[in-house]
Amino acid sequence: MKAVGIVVEYNPFHNGHLYHLQETRKQTGADCIIAVMSGNFLQRGEPALVSKWARTKMALSAGVDLVIELPYAFSVQSAEMFASGAVALLDALRCTELCFGSEHGEIEPFIAAVHAVQKHEQQYNAHIQKAIKTGVSYPQAITDTWKQLQIDGVDLTQPNNILGFSYVKAIVEQQSSIVPRTIRRIAAGYHDETVSHPSIASATSLRKMLNGSAEQLNDISRYIPSYTKHALKQYYSTYGTFHHWEHYFPLLKYRIMISEESELQRIANIDEGLEHRFKATIIQAETFAQFMQALKTRRYTWTRLQRACAHILTNFTKEQMKAMKKPSYIRLLGMSGNGQRYLQSVKKHLPLPVATTMSRLQSHPIYAQEKKATAAYAAIFPEALRIKMMKEEYATPPIYLSFCK
Repeated sequence: MKAVGIVVEYNPFHNGHLYHLQETRKQTGADCIIAVMSGNFLQRGEPALVSKWARTKMALSAGVDLVIELPYAFSVQSAEMFASGAVALLDALRCTELCFGSEHGEIEPFIAAVHAVQKHEQQYNAHIQKAIKTGVSYPQAITDTWKQLQIDGVDLTQPNNILGFSYVKAIVEQQSSIVPRTIRRIAAGYHDETVSHPSIASATSLRKMLNGSAEQLNDISRYIPSYTKHALKQYYSTYGTFHHWEHYFPLLKYRIMISEESELQRIANIDEGLEHRFKATIIQAETFAQFMQALKTRRYTWTRLQRACAHILTNFTKEQMKAMKKPSYIRLLGMSGNGQRYLQSVKKHLPLPVATTMSRLQSHPIYAQEKKATAAYAAIFPEALRIKMMKEEYATPPIYLSFCK
């Protein structure tokens, strides 16, 4: 069976994601599609709209065959670390190809750019560090460096292009046999907050339209499959909310207020004196949005600061981040009948253990951080729902949908 990998967040799953999934199967001839999916916190440092279990159901309903978790230690990271973890898991599962969405839409420039960067690695790194010292953001520093070194390629100010470049770079650096492919994004950009297409909208705009409530589900119905609507409705019925940062702001504010600056300095992504800025700014902030607006500068992007906030909330330290260099297990969140058959055919030959129950991983450092992330994610609920979500974290078996193709 030919296995092809995709890297997803599905926050939530929408028609654009369905297009990518269908095109992946069509263009690669995949027998099995494996999705590496972020858990309860996402690459940009946001809490997921609904839990990883609800999003796994969406993925399986759409036709994904295997859903595996990208652990917090890799999912709430820069594009480079995010891609490195995802590629390592897909390589371990013997995927022959990785198909990602991008604004550029052609794979050759990504490959050429990665080889050009490797050829000029010392100059490349030196230019980036020099650019950052002028006060620009990391993505802008990369773009400026490409111009300085005259590297032809893709526009790295576009978020999916950044991830695509990072996937290809990870494949090359890990000496993986995975072949990269890309599909051009259609209709809606990653950050688009408005809708201009009759059936395609970005996840960002859909979350904005929902505005934290299930009352607006009918308003987004034409942009999402029916199973996404059902999963969102079911989740809201059970938990009474969709997740967003404002829910967590009182917890974040408490953590920052009671922490010494020396304690904050130990947290991942708190660098260059950011701990002082966090402590000084939090006192007057009444909302998360207000706090972020006060923190943000040309140098410190919203995404970087948001990831730092997630790490404060989950107490993820620089020391832990350095120790967790690559995934050491494969956590299976869900599978179709087809996915189950594929897994059975390769399971004995995989370099990493497949975890279907988490009892054997309770003391594993990567999974220990996953439990902290789930505890933080569930902290906004009343006690009964908090207990329910924490139990789901370690006791829920992989979701099985036999009818998925």
